[in-house]
Amino acid sequence: MVGVGGVSGRPGYSPACGMLRTMTTVPMRGQPAGGEAPRAVGPADPVVLVLASGRGERFRASGGQVHKLQARLGPVAVLEQTLAAVRASGLPWHLEDAGHPGMGDSIAAAVRACAPAAGWLVLPADLPLVQPETLRRVARALKDHAVVVPVLDTPQGPRGHPVGFAPACRAALLGLQGNQGAAPVVQGFGATKIIVHDVGIVTDVDTVEDLARAEALWRERTAGPAAQA
Repeated sequence: MVGVGGVSGRPGYSPACGMLRTMTTVPMRGQPAGGEAPRAVGPADPVVLVLASGRGERFRASGGQVHKLQARLGPVAVLEQTLAAVRASGLPWHLEDAGHPGMGDSIAAAVRACAPAAGWLVLPADLPLVQPETLRRVARALKDHAVVVPVLDTPQGPRGHPVGFAPACRAALLGLQGNQGAAPVVQGFGATKIIVHDVGIVTDVDTVEDLARAEALWRERTAGPAAQA
């Protein structure tokens, strides 16, 4: 996995995945939750599965000179922005960055690595503006629902990520393959929507134009407190 040099952190143990991580926090002005120290992780917490296996071909085709996850967004790379939010959520997490044929294969591999977990939050690594509180809200909702999907602002708003899956979905997730992702599992179990006011759930970076839009949103967010001071 990609590390962040010069950032202090404390170790955080993920009981679900059985691995020791260094849960660092990248300073991100304008993101109050992003500065929180990771809370203690309990065995009942679902695991955030950060999917970073894609080849990023659309980004390069649009003019990108590096893999989209290594492109700079603010002070760090896109991937590190995403991981900063995940770490700040306090939830256990797993980075799936091995090469896989499709999104379904990547999800299945990540679930397999964390099979005993109390659920999973599937989060593509190219969503650098997702908020830590959104991750926590999806995780809490999994205690009462099999599949949880965040929607932006209204019940009819666009669906985003992370999509949460309870342990009842384990076998179906392990059987995924190809490029369809987890759509068959969502359809099979039915999804419960939760409304969030977090544009980060739909701000993915697939092209250089997407990166420019994400950069503009990031700058607007980080300039907020200074502008109000």
